[in-house]
Amino acid sequence: MTKISSRQLYFFLACIAPVGKLVIMPSRLATYSGNDLLLPVLFNYLIETGMVFVVLLLAKQGKSFFSLLKEHIGKVGAAIVVLLFSAFLFYAAFLPLFEQKVFVQGVFYDTIPSLVAFAPFFPLAAYLCSKPLSSYGRTWDILGPVAIAGLAGILVLSVSEADFGALLPVGASGAKGIFGGTAHSLCWFFDSAFLLFLLGKIDYQKGMAWKGALFYGLGGLAAILYIAVFYGIFQETSINQLFAFAKTSKFFSGITVLGRVDFLFIYALAFVMIFYCTLPLQAGIDGILQVFGKKKYLPTILAVALNGILVLLMVFFDYRFGQIMHFVSEKVFWLFPVFTVLAPLLLLLLRRRKDESA
Repeated sequence: MTKISSRQLYFFLACIAPVGKLVIMPSRLATYSGNDLLLPVLFNYLIETGMVFVVLLLAKQGKSFFSLLKEHIGKVGAAIVVLLFSAFLFYAAFLPLFEQKVFVQGVFYDTIPSLVAFAPFFPLAAYLCSKPLSSYGRTWDILGPVAIAGLAGILVLSVSEADFGALLPVGASGAKGIFGGTAHSLCWFFDSAFLLFLLGKIDYQKGMAWKGALFYGLGGLAAILYIAVFYGIFQETSINQLFAFAKTSKFFSGITVLGRVDFLFIYALAFVMIFYCTLPLQAGIDGILQVFGKKKYLPTILAVALNGILVLLMVFFDYRFGQIMHFVSEKVFWLFPVFTVLAPLLLLLLRRRKDESA
């Protein structure tokens, strides 16, 4: 089996993971936290960076998620936990998918029904989901530089238009606004749960745990910088500005001469988002395969069935994006730390106790 190299993993952590948090999350944070929107992002990134470190420590064992669990809670218990994680990832993937659907229509094809414009995604997702999860490493070698170019280009075009004084005074929204924004943005931070399914597929090198956490943190700083630029441009109107990374660069003064060159960078980030949206789907399918075995046609059957279900859900919820976002981010936000914080910490604790007793 081809394993994911350290370079490929760092590309994902530093360059690709932050892009998934720059579509609708900035405007939602402005709704909850006002000018303090950077603090919730900082808190969540600090927590998730710690969890990335924890998961990569577990990667030292060279064993899969299912194998590690089986050593501690038996085969049946491990199967139940892994299947629950798969179900969680399918659930967590729904909001980013819906974000991408409304983004594609709102930015690129506003005269075409969103389902028609987004329909090509599902055959591609079915193809990707039928492939081994470890194959994503080669894709990250391509997506990493694309993400860097896209975000750097948008930042360069946007930063001169931002008034960073709009972020002051710090604490204006109070504890309720800051912690409300932290809680209700948890649904965009589930990278550590996805990484659990990479256990056994990573070519672990010395120091990878702290280096991976460092790269994830650097990606977080880039995301925080962009969100600061976003609020500095739109300020009080940020709550109405969905599709953040497609909005700020249009105010660049040179566009009147050069035309919408910023669309080159917007397309680059949208391209990265396509693959980012399929990651939790592919990881969830990988979990099912860990439990039931990689039978000949099972990955393809699962990939086609899952994407068929997603198409039906997209049709049913076509005009209910606001309701979905409210449900995921405000009603059941507590589900995310259970799978992204509590579960990795418990697994690490079990592992430590086993090593000490050995």
